[in-house]
Amino acid sequence: LAGSHSYLVLENYIGGKFISGKSHIDSYNPSTGEVYCKVPDSGKEEVRCHKVYDFLMVLTCMLFLGCNFYSNSTGKTVMLARTVDIPRSVYNFRFFASSVLHHTTDCSQMDHMGCLNYTVRCQVGVAGLISPWNLPLYLLTWKIAPAIAMGNTVVAKPSEMTSVTAWMMCKLFEEAGVPPGVVNIVFGTGPKAGDALVAHPDVPLISFTGSTGTAQRITERSAPYCKKLSLELGGKNPAIIFADADLERCIETTVRSSFLNQGEICLCTSRIYVERSIYSEFLEKFVAAARKWKTGVPSDPSNNNGALISKEHLEKVRSFVALAKSEGAVIHCGEGVDHLDLPEPNKSGYFMRPTVISGLPDRSRVMQEEIFGPVTCVCPFDTEEEAVARGNGVRYGLSATVWSKDVGRVHRMAQRLQAGLVWTNCWLVRDLNLPFGGMKHSGVGREGGKDSYHFFTEVKSITIKH
Repeated sequence: LAGSHSYLVLENYIGGKFISGKSHIDSYNPSTGEVYCKVPDSGKEEVRCHKVYDFLMVLTCMLFLGCNFYSNSTGKTVMLARTVDIPRSVYNFRFFASSVLHHTTDCSQMDHMGCLNYTVRCQVGVAGLISPWNLPLYLLTWKIAPAIAMGNTVVAKPSEMTSVTAWMMCKLFEEAGVPPGVVNIVFGTGPKAGDALVAHPDVPLISFTGSTGTAQRITERSAPYCKKLSLELGGKNPAIIFADADLERCIETTVRSSFLNQGEICLCTSRIYVERSIYSEFLEKFVAAARKWKTGVPSDPSNNNGALISKEHLEKVRSFVALAKSEGAVIHCGEGVDHLDLPEPNKSGYFMRPTVISGLPDRSRVMQEEIFGPVTCVCPFDTEEEAVARGNGVRYGLSATVWSKDVGRVHRMAQRLQAGLVWTNCWLVRDLNLPFGGMKHSGVGREGGKDSYHFFTEVKSITIKH
């Protein structure tokens, strides 16, 4: 802790040692708008490669990190950190520590040639891992766990806005006896630390979760080295609701899928298409349910949402609502409609109530661009064909949800929607064995289960003549 301000000063974790940074970046508590910690502003000097160790995986269960620390750096509620982020971070290690033991390789015989063919999987080397701010530990462990389970070392760069929990995790690695140099965490900004990692000639693999624009720059910077890339990017995810849907369950789930974690999840629903015969009923009930989704101080267990990540991001999200209003849309609840009472210490925080918009054409930027906040748009449709076309009518293709009791229909819709994940009559049900990733501008590659095993290894074909 530094001086009378009582903020954390983080250190890089390199080669099994904590190393102080030469300069630092301010990181803010989204719920108060005050400086919460100092994050090293690392560059090329800190991003260096380390010897690849043959690492026999012995992963211990992570203790729950301080949920208050997690909440203070992200703005999300302590309850969400305790019930979602931290348990899933622990489970990522448990899952990959187990699944790595059960993968098989290929073998074939060529009797007429007197040959036996088989494949082996080898570690890639140093894995460069770049994770975002919205689910900082959840997504960082999703990358670290399979990378080291497959025998690689890692150099990871978490977001400079949410670095505290990654720094705390380094303490756990140290206590657990993870060999020095296997896991290295370098803090800093994307243009400095991230660019140095991506452009390093001795880092043959990059796994990135974040914006499509940043992914394009990563692709350009890594192209001269022919690196393996896994890019999990943004989404503009549709929910398509047919007249035969279980409306009560659909509304309850769609409020959650639209506004959970302040809408700062790449899988959140931001476009809702409702069959016209139930459109008015749905909209009325959905707006009423959205108003009950409580926003406030993250430490209050009765609140569903906390604060958005930063002042700049809050202003960006608000600008989309202002754009919608200028285009003649109806703002049914939330921003500019419903007042939000906050305690005095939190009045400078970056809070925004769930906002529901209707009356926008599909060509609007509000309907086309990823907002990444507690904003969703509701539109009517008439036919299944129209719903498919409008659902696919954006450059993204990460996820979609379909609500109907017609089994044939949900299978047809799932086949035709251009999305890497399609949920029917549910949302965010995840089996980590299955591939995770998007189509179109929502990403390149897949991770999870066998896909992570393949990404974090190189396959080699061997032929033995006898």
